[in-house]
Amino acid sequence: MRQRFNTRQRNYIILGLCSILLVMAAGYAAFRTQLTINGTSNITSDWKVLITDIQSKTLSGDATDAEAPSHTETTATFKTNLVSPGDSMQYDITVENQGDIDAKLDKITVPESTNPAIGFEVTGIREGTLLKAGNTALLTVIVKYNDVTKQPDNLTADFTVTLDYSQAPNGYVEPVPTMTSEDLKSLAVTEGDGLYKDEYEEGKYTYKGTNPNNYITFNNEMWRIISIDSNGLIKIMRNESGGNKVFDFGNNNNWETSDIKTYLNGEYLDTIKTNQDKMISHTWSVGGVTSGNNDLAGQIASENGTQSQSTSIGMITASEYLRANTNAEQCETANLNNANASICLSTNWMYNIVSSVIGLWTISPIANNSTLVFGVSSYNGFLNDDSVYQGFNSVFPTLYLTSNLFLSGSGTESDPFTIM
Repeated sequence: MRQRFNTRQRNYIILGLCSILLVMAAGYAAFRTQLTINGTSNITSDWKVLITDIQSKTLSGDATDAEAPSHTETTATFKTNLVSPGDSMQYDITVENQGDIDAKLDKITVPESTNPAIGFEVTGIREGTLLKAGNTALLTVIVKYNDVTKQPDNLTADFTVTLDYSQAPNGYVEPVPTMTSEDLKSLAVTEGDGLYKDEYEEGKYTYKGTNPNNYITFNNEMWRIISIDSNGLIKIMRNESGGNKVFDFGNNNNWETSDIKTYLNGEYLDTIKTNQDKMISHTWSVGGVTSGNNDLAGQIASENGTQSQSTSIGMITASEYLRANTNAEQCETANLNNANASICLSTNWMYNIVSSVIGLWTISPIANNSTLVFGVSSYNGFLNDDSVYQGFNSVFPTLYLTSNLFLSGSGTESDPFTIM
């Protein structure tokens, strides 16, 4: 006979006694975390949400398990050694619904770290997620040794995550997860493909690497996110060519009077039928840059030194092509990029687009020569001095999206960000 409870029944799932040892010049830091899962609302004897597994792996550095992770139905315990800044460890905790009642995650509470030397992230389970009877969910906890210059006085951090589950109503459909441009910034990385905090422009974030997860659908087409500005505006470029064009039939590299600007903000703009209300008119950095320079900060300052009139569509700058590369040591400047082209083209997602066409126009004119503009070679990824009249490169439309967006998806090519 099925037993019914009139009072609130709780399944306490606790991540406890999680100690993080920071082996520094002296001493250690202890890290303790607790996870609690509460089940509510018309609970019967068939309600059973519990931990069934915990696995660990080193993400970077010399992080190791001080003890083998263990669990019971209601607790998960792990201890970790973090030796130096940059070390990180990941714990995957499996939560399973072994009852016959679908469960809904009403609330997940994650506090801030109480220790500047110890950081943590919690991903996987999110509010509103449906945990159907017989299914499992994964809670991932990443513990990391932050980049600190000295050992803090406080060596202990307490961390408690609470998950509040309730019985899912009949016909419940979990909401599609969404994020804003500010949420995207929280996903910034410091190595590998991904979104990076820009070191040259305050508050800006730039996608770098061979193939970062920056795919986004716009106008029912595939585009790529270039960067997110300090004000939350999202800058995107089309993932396919908008046509092969001469920059200017008048043989002048002035963007304001160019034929390519007229085409983009006239004939091409008319082809955008979907999401046009999410675009915003914007100025474009069109300052002249010295050919083959070896000073990226100076190049960016030169580009930003001249701003165009506000228009809907533009193109990438020469520095944006360089900043899309994760290999800063060998590829960060125009001079380095061209000298190490065979290496640089393998760590720049923009080149992977250009390689399928005849070349790519940038919006950046060559300083002291009114007939030349930077173009990207499809053959070797060089930043070339291309003739605005004799050159015949591909146009990759670029535009700004408003900061007031909600996006779904993960940004991969198979699951691109979608404007909600």
